[in-house]
Amino acid sequence: MKDRTLLMIPGPIEFEPAVLAALGGPTTSHLDPAFIETFGQALERMREVFGCPDGQPFILAGSGTLAMDMAGANLTEPGDRVLVVNTGYFSDRFAALLERYGAEITQVRAPVGGRPSLDEVEEKLKSNRFKFMTVTHVDTSTGVITDVQGLAALARRYETLIVVDGVCSVAGEELRMSDWGVDVALTASQKAIGVPPGLALLVAGPRAMAAFRRRTSPVRNFYADWTHWLPIMESCEARKPSYFGTPPVNLIWALNVSLGQILAEGMEARVARHRALGRACQQGIRALGLGQVPLQPEFAAHTMTAPRYPSGVNGAELLARIREAGVVLAGGLHPAIRTEYFRIGHMGAARLGDVLATIGAIETGLAACGYQFERGVGVAAAAAHYEN
Repeated sequence: MKDRTLLMIPGPIEFEPAVLAALGGPTTSHLDPAFIETFGQALERMREVFGCPDGQPFILAGSGTLAMDMAGANLTEPGDRVLVVNTGYFSDRFAALLERYGAEITQVRAPVGGRPSLDEVEEKLKSNRFKFMTVTHVDTSTGVITDVQGLAALARRYETLIVVDGVCSVAGEELRMSDWGVDVALTASQKAIGVPPGLALLVAGPRAMAAFRRRTSPVRNFYADWTHWLPIMESCEARKPSYFGTPPVNLIWALNVSLGQILAEGMEARVARHRALGRACQQGIRALGLGQVPLQPEFAAHTMTAPRYPSGVNGAELLARIREAGVVLAGGLHPAIRTEYFRIGHMGAARLGDVLATIGAIETGLAACGYQFERGVGVAAAAAHYEN
């Protein structure tokens, strides 16, 4: 008998069997030629997934927060002015992180569920000279997606570097680093990249690497310092063993398998599939009469959905009932509305059947909580709006 639930949170996600098989394989030496070949291939594949053929990829043991820390530590010197485009909890985290490194932070904010307009961001860029600005592509706390392409064009116009937190977007949402002029993009393994937690992934473009090389003070983070890691990445890509810190061998084997699967699917097809999944899930939620955190439909991400609890339904009870129906979802994260909403992830290995099962479990949970609606309407709407 199947004795497990379907994991549909916005990370960690469900993983492909081949990825898990690679993770469970024998652990090799981190200097073994076969592993160095795999590591080098993973670095090359990262450039394709991120859309940055001239970028420098980094693969480190750590979480998405470490990837943010890498960007902040290596680009920031005390007194640097940084603009934070704030769309939620993880934008707040980036601001706090940068302040630790001595940055002078200016923020442009929006109401919870909103995003600053391009005009609002441009007004800030006009008001001062910033070394770089940070953008959260999809804030996992709100399900809000930003216009990275438009923001990157502004950054170029005002000679400002742009750093994109793509933890909940890379390999799910459209991202074309080189074409759009994005200088740094970062993510974590456990979301749309499709590998169990434990890898911090980052690609730095030429302008970001040039800014790093112009530093006049040491990087204030020993582990994250590109001075240590750049020779390792370059050596592995040249298929030569090198050492600074022991890499997570099995996770990198698994990463290379997943990156290969992503590229075999094709980036355009993968983005289209995630858009279709997002549309199906959000239309299913809408058909059930539930509101959503993003204030406008075009603000809603395609890798996750953030529905609001209906009036009269206890959130904790609903999530427990949904779990009893076979699906695990996540509660709220944004401090201002934590108890008002829940979160659904639909990225990476997720397919339409997973979304339909999730909407069905939500219907079962809502009915158990006494919410009045027409049974089956959510599943039908999700199926009807899925167009890949």
